[in-house]
Amino acid sequence: MAEGKFVTYLRVSTKRQGDSGLGLDAQRKAVSDYLNGGAWAVCGEFVEIESGKSDVNRPQLQRAIAACRIYGAKLLIAKFDRLSRDAHFLLGLEKAGIEFVATDNPHANRLTVGIMALVADEERRAISARTKAALAAAKARGVKLGGNRGAILTIEAKAKGVQVRIAKANNRATDLMPVIADIRAAGAKSLRHVADALNERGIPTAKGGRWSATQVSRVEARVD
Repeated sequence: MAEGKFVTYLRVSTKRQGDSGLGLDAQRKAVSDYLNGGAWAVCGEFVEIESGKSDVNRPQLQRAIAACRIYGAKLLIAKFDRLSRDAHFLLGLEKAGIEFVATDNPHANRLTVGIMALVADEERRAISARTKAALAAAKARGVKLGGNRGAILTIEAKAKGVQVRIAKANNRATDLMPVIADIRAAGAKSLRHVADALNERGIPTAKGGRWSATQVSRVEARVD
């Protein structure tokens, strides 16, 4: 029995299959079986039509991820199978910073060992490169190495943390702007009206609370 908000992500291999619904019914049943009652809500469904040649971009996945961020929902993948071996896909999910589950693979989630191994390996190489660059820059400035290198790494870690928070806020603002534009097109004239409409749609703020006019203004300012 599932609880919470979900955005479902379905996949079919050809446009003809997507138009006919062949394969989608089974995936929707898998989603229904997974949810199986409980206090849950599906905030959206996205269907990816994959060519089998190059599916790196996956536009419907990007829309589904954006919806998850907007609603504070979990991504529910109906057909994981070969995606579990797609490093680009897995790292994309990790980078998106959303929680996900798969109906055909209960062990697939953000804490899965395989995903964490991929992320850890990438992070290890990135940290190594940044550390070497920081040490080289310090040496070029005449800093005597071999002493307290922790200060360099601490400053770097703090800077990285700030960048991550800014990027996350900017991404959420970008996700929200089409929704806000739709609300304004429907007749909302003021920031207060936009905030009320977001609250009525069940879209939480970044911290999970209710919208105010000030918060709407901050979101719009990020994308101006």
